[in-house]
Amino acid sequence: MKKTLKKLTAFALSAVTALSLIACGGTASASATETSAESVGIRDQFTIGICNYVDDASLNQIVENIESELKAIGDAKDYDFVIKYDNCNADANVLSQIVANFIADDVDLMIGVATPVAMTMQGATEENKIPVVFSAVSDPLSTGLVASMDAPGANITGTSDMLNTDSIVNMMIALNPDIKKVGLLYDAGQDASTTAIADAKALLSSKGIEVIEHTGTNVEEITLAANALVTDGVEAVFTPTDNTVMTAELSIYEIFAEAGIPHFCGADSFALNGAFLGFGVNYADLGKETARMAAEILIEGKDPAAVAVRTFDNGIVTLNEDIMAKFGYDIDTLTELFKDYASKVQTLKTAESF
Repeated sequence: MKKTLKKLTAFALSAVTALSLIACGGTASASATETSAESVGIRDQFTIGICNYVDDASLNQIVENIESELKAIGDAKDYDFVIKYDNCNADANVLSQIVANFIADDVDLMIGVATPVAMTMQGATEENKIPVVFSAVSDPLSTGLVASMDAPGANITGTSDMLNTDSIVNMMIALNPDIKKVGLLYDAGQDASTTAIADAKALLSSKGIEVIEHTGTNVEEITLAANALVTDGVEAVFTPTDNTVMTAELSIYEIFAEAGIPHFCGADSFALNGAFLGFGVNYADLGKETARMAAEILIEGKDPAAVAVRTFDNGIVTLNEDIMAKFGYDIDTLTELFKDYASKVQTLKTAESF
């Protein structure tokens, strides 16, 4: 890995000093040269390119924790991590350019937040083998990012926010045992939604529950889809870890709340932005672990191909207190209803910004 320009300069100055001592009849030992470099407090430096897929509460939380954890690791181990950060705002052309810029900048490692970013980075590094660490990829196997969860097999590994879809469907039924019609709201173009939606449809159908699907690719379309689900008379709505819907949540949560329809979602950030329930991993922990994996590869020289994808407790239930109150539920009742499917139940209030 490359060193800082300052460190190279420090060693060059040490070498000049050593030559001067020799010219004057003195001697310069290896330890004297090392001491000279260390005395100026020079640290090893790595450059990391981080690309976020879109501004939303979950992904922004991940990035913040990646950056703070890298700083903590750098301070503890005497390394500098230079971060080059960008956000493609769900634009594939912009994403490709960002990754190309990272390559041109000769970054030591890339971090891709969300599936589309990870896949673009994977394709761009097949030949140059720049290590890639992904974060918040719900299904690394089906998207072809890794050969297996234990041994990714190439220059890429990372953290997954894989969703336990069965548990979230079972919580819908626990809340309303007589439920007859469930809406699925998602972006069909989001790889993160594919497996979760298929699993939800299969489980709901097996229980004799009618499934109504509406999709969208932007905030306006998702808003129209939400209104359509209300018109169709669904009794609950499920959304997986879908970044398009997450971006639109502040625009749609009141639609469902006014209709008395609980929105069950695949991340706590949905609840932060007004959904009835968010279910899944702790995204702060996921971001920190992503940073640790990057540091292991850069500092310890670990091979991404042999570093297992890391998963987390995905049974954390986050309830929105405002929506709970509107629907007439209390935390004790819901904790009792969901105890068989959740490792933890917590609450928060709606936040209009993140």
